[in-house]
Amino acid sequence: MRSIGLDVHRDFCEVAICEQGRVSFGGKIRTLVGPLEEFARGLHQEDQVAVESTQGAAAIKQLLEPHVARVVVVDSRKAAALAQARAKTDRLDARTLARLLEAGVLDEVWAPDDQSAALRRLLSRRQALVRARTRAKNEVHAGLARSLCPRPPVKDLFGRSGRRWLEAQPLSQEERLTTDGCLRQIDLLAGEVAALDRVLAVRAVAMPEVRQLLAVPGINLISAVTFMAWVGDIARFPSPRHLVGYLGLDPRVRQSGEASARHGRISKQGSPQARATCCARPPGCSSGPRGRCTPSMSACAHAAERRSRWWRAPES
Repeated sequence: MRSIGLDVHRDFCEVAICEQGRVSFGGKIRTLVGPLEEFARGLHQEDQVAVESTQGAAAIKQLLEPHVARVVVVDSRKAAALAQARAKTDRLDARTLARLLEAGVLDEVWAPDDQSAALRRLLSRRQALVRARTRAKNEVHAGLARSLCPRPPVKDLFGRSGRRWLEAQPLSQEERLTTDGCLRQIDLLAGEVAALDRVLAVRAVAMPEVRQLLAVPGINLISAVTFMAWVGDIARFPSPRHLVGYLGLDPRVRQSGEASARHGRISKQGSPQARATCCARPPGCSSGPRGRCTPSMSACAHAAERRSRWWRAPES
């Protein structure tokens, strides 16, 4: 059985083959469907392949899986920590993957299924649109501050009443052009966000897990879909505590003592998007702004664990 390491880049993949402890270089392959399929046809059914966790890792795994015994998607940071190599080149990275795969010390990264991957893409697009809309709103507020305008007397500056108030402000020509342009951008981006929300709502209706999540207080449609997209099948976690650790909400133990005592900050390992949907800021949590959790985070960890128990079906 051969162990093959693929160091994946945008335009090419560096290949290293380890067989019976000896490593040889297999050259470069263009990161395209045709060359990868040709490479896959030359592999043996008993081979195993390690691929770095990058943007194209899921597609590469699908192309190689029918031709080999298994394809392992690995975290490149953990592989580098295991190798402890002083030099870092594409060839050395592929060589390291092949050797660690043959040694059996690589942990496979969970690869999302097609549904989860599609949800992630839609949510990433929505997040980019919301950020662009926020930048445009901030630019309008900055223009008002530069023009020494008073604070808006309305709650929503970009609603009907707020826009009437904006039109009455004595802005200079350049500030007026900037404000009008930002308002057009906000309207356009709001329409794009609404279109994505409709698509996400249609997909959420067909997912019973999302409907169950919506019954949890404080969870809306976007939060539920985000949780599903980045966590996936929750049955792969043996217990709620494992899910909490996957989300990075389990505080690290800093000192010895009572077994139930936990000290220090949360590890923040895993997806920040999924972690944000579970951080409920319960009583006793002194989290900072924008999710910067500062002192003891045991309250947040236990809250996330409670939120994860809804999925655990009772044992029959």
